Amino acid sequence: MSQLERNGLAPLARLDDEPVFDEPWQAQALGLAFVLAERGVYSPADWSRTLGATHRKLLSKGSTDTPNTYYEAVVRALEQLIGETDTFSGEMIEDRVQTWRRAYLNTPHGKPVMLSAGQSRTPPEKPID
Repeated sequence: MSQLERNGLAPLARLDDEPVFDEPWQAQALGLAFVLAERGVYSPADWSRTLGATHRKLLSKGSTDTPNTYYEAVVRALEQLIGETDTFSGEMIEDRVQTWRRAYLNTPHGKPVMLSAGQSRTPPEKPID
């Protein structure tokens, strides 16, 4: 058992040897949050405050305290903090959203979506099966 686990500071550590993340996107979202804090887009204190407030808000609106609720709070906190900075313009974010959308539509069903598949600005005629 790590020092973090002994101190109860590993909020998502599972006692039954289950994976910490239910879905890959959860690890990616949390990883993104930490990288952005490391790079100074926002401070770790701002991240902690915003995530906590967002999680509490979800719970106060009737959400149950589950891993899915926690990761919903992670995504919403990321969106809020990124929206409050001047690091990323709305145009940059929209461009990336559209690139991901094209990548998704250009990816065969069941295959991993790679951002490079959306680099062409021409949308596909129909989703690839």
